[in-house]
Amino acid sequence: MTNTYRELVVGGVLIAPIVSYAAIALAAFLMLRPLLRLIGFAKVFSNPSLAELCLYVAMFGTLALFF
Repeated sequence: MTNTYRELVVGGVLIAPIVSYAAIALAAFLMLRPLLRLIGFAKVFSNPSLAELCLYVAMFGTLALFF
């Protein structure tokens, strides 16, 4: 069984699925950031920026793996 990828077409330009997964993960992460600030996510880590980057990478990897 071969996996068929559905490319996104914007103005006649084919965009790879990985780019759309990155955009979806970024949008989801930006919506999640206010909640993270509310619950005190930054206080748990010594480097909160790196922790947020790791969370984004985990979300992106999950999207790429399952879709």
